[in-house]
Amino acid sequence: MSAEVPQHVHSSIGFGIATAVPSATAAANAIRQQGGSVFDMYLAALTCSWVADPANCSPFGNSHREDGVCDMSQRRVRARDVGFPFSGLPGAKNSITDVAGVEVGHTTLVSGEGSLIVGQGPVRTGVTAILPRGRKDPRSSFAGSFALNAAGEVTGLTWVEERGYIEGPILITNTHSVGIVRDAAIKWMLSNGYKFEWTVPVVGETYDGILNDINGFHVRDEHVYSALNNANSDMVLEGNVGGGTGMICYEYKGGIGSSSRVVEGFSEKYTVGVLVQANYGRRKDLRIAGVKLSDTQSREPETENRLMPPKNGCLGEGSIIVVIATDAPLLPHQLKRLAKRPSMGIARLGGIATEASGEIFVAFSTANAIASDNCDGAALPLSISMYPNAGLTPFFEAAVDATEEAILNAMVAAECMIGINGYRVDALPYREIVKKGNANG
Repeated sequence: MSAEVPQHVHSSIGFGIATAVPSATAAANAIRQQGGSVFDMYLAALTCSWVADPANCSPFGNSHREDGVCDMSQRRVRARDVGFPFSGLPGAKNSITDVAGVEVGHTTLVSGEGSLIVGQGPVRTGVTAILPRGRKDPRSSFAGSFALNAAGEVTGLTWVEERGYIEGPILITNTHSVGIVRDAAIKWMLSNGYKFEWTVPVVGETYDGILNDINGFHVRDEHVYSALNNANSDMVLEGNVGGGTGMICYEYKGGIGSSSRVVEGFSEKYTVGVLVQANYGRRKDLRIAGVKLSDTQSREPETENRLMPPKNGCLGEGSIIVVIATDAPLLPHQLKRLAKRPSMGIARLGGIATEASGEIFVAFSTANAIASDNCDGAALPLSISMYPNAGLTPFFEAAVDATEEAILNAMVAAECMIGINGYRVDALPYREIVKKGNANG
């Protein structure tokens, strides 16, 4: 593998699409000018990139479906589209960005193939950024967190738990890029209107070293800036994107997923949105709509060229990061309670929080925009709103439902990927699962 092989950086942005292939960028933005959707733009970029550079164009890696045919033109379907049943009423986009003000951006890094050469690749990684109040609003947000099994890391949570709010973005990447993403986040905050003497950004991680050259440290400052600067309120891109690019879920391809629920409050409607980076679970445990996957499959997937488990036998341990957003006026102690609920969404799908897994959850509220302390002068009392504890159950239910759907959205959107040393992780065979489920009633 040549060190000169370029990394292909794909960033979804509010007013266009930027790729490493100039003709692809031009094609995508031409579609935008003609009134096309983000999907139309993305498809144009993929098609043009494929013509210009077929080996590396795709943010999905060397992608194959069940029939072994690479088909980049296929629409990124979601779990509801294919017939999986869910509880609750989703928001308009069925995404964390249904919570007003929340913006999400990705930088996806994919390059190279073949044998692992540390520092060169193959590269299958990236960064995902969630901005609670968007890029233009540096105000803090009340927050809380919970770790079901803490074999992982989310920086800044000790400080979140101590004072009860988050300042700045939340970022998710691979395990060995947490430090550089944290440092780049501070630099970005300093240049974008955030005022602090010191800060500890919230940066989460899951391990992508089965598919990615994780010790090559390919995530750099500019990739973090790209994810943050290109964040928008569109429906979140899912699957093999951003921090989720090289992730594996229930031994199928995993990644980024999102979902939302509308909650009927006492006097008005609120929204609960969830984003996951799913990289956990053993295939034998996977349940969909309460049915074990092994009960719906007629055969095990073919083993030729499939992923070989690592020598330490830890395939299926993994981790999942869950970020919950709401526009309801919940205070830190209430958000901590809300942050516990993804545990049950994970359990619905068969997750058991294994010994070496990391299930770490963060919840924030976009209400009460005066959450942070007044450091410009004398500390003054603040008037805030608080939703009554007696009415929290529908929010808990929404977080459970949205977590379950977000994980399956990640798995349905994710394409098969070939990574380091030719390791291949298959996509979830959702068509077979739905067909068998319908046949079994």
